[in-house]
Amino acid sequence: MQNQTSPLILSFGAADPAGAIGVQADLAAFSALSCTGLAVTTALLIGDSARIEDVQDIDADWVSDQARVVLEDMTMAAFKVGALANVEQVAAIAEILSDYPDAPLILDPFSSRLPDPPDDDVEELLTALRQLLVPQATLLMLSTVELGRLAETWREGAEDTLESDVEHLLALGCEFVLVTGTPAAATAQGESVAPNTLANTLFGADGMISHDAWQHLPGPFIGAGGTLSAAITAFMARGADVPEAVAAAQEYTVGALAHAQRYGMGKFVPNRFFHLLTTAADMQ
Repeated sequence: MQNQTSPLILSFGAADPAGAIGVQADLAAFSALSCTGLAVTTALLIGDSARIEDVQDIDADWVSDQARVVLEDMTMAAFKVGALANVEQVAAIAEILSDYPDAPLILDPFSSRLPDPPDDDVEELLTALRQLLVPQATLLMLSTVELGRLAETWREGAEDTLESDVEHLLALGCEFVLVTGTPAAATAQGESVAPNTLANTLFGADGMISHDAWQHLPGPFIGAGGTLSAAITAFMARGADVPEAVAAAQEYTVGALAHAQRYGMGKFVPNRFFHLLTTAADMQ
């Protein structure tokens, strides 16, 4: 018998029966990277590896109580917040996390697998995310499309660029912004990039920190983005700084996608324990 030695991470997100996204997926990635995950469930999904058929939101008071009870008992090395269902959940989680400013917070608030809220609620939800959770985030991760959606809650003109949108988020208090799926730039030597190549671009207070190009894998995948944000959280929980964590998490995610598995008739799910396959093969 011994006390807990691996870093503890608390993840807020949906419960997905297929384990492709949400807290089940996060806990798998945390475990694969030598961390222990705990979960606060924000929604119950009905779905498989192809589609989500229905979503049942969890009451914000239940979300808050789940977290408070765990946090009174244990000390977290990091937090991850995934896609949330409504403003009440955003407010409840923001209030909780404000009590733990020293632990890194990775915010990955969008998921293409989940249905959008009703149109009348989308802007209110995005505004709440921007005002309440983004200022607390150590790192905010979102795609170029998702950045554009979020930026619509403050843009006043059509001249805004990706860089100016990122600057706005950093000015709110977010320490780093990782934008996925940006156009891959030519190399420093002027070499062009290969077709189907995209990049993940990390920004901080001093501007662009890294621009990592990756060859697009065919897929189709579900849970790729969540795998990346969960891996970043795990590496930071283990003591890596943000640029180191992002670089290591990207390598891990590429491996998980390269070894992805199709569970049924739907899309491929990242294999978050792919490195165990390599270890087993080496032992034979």
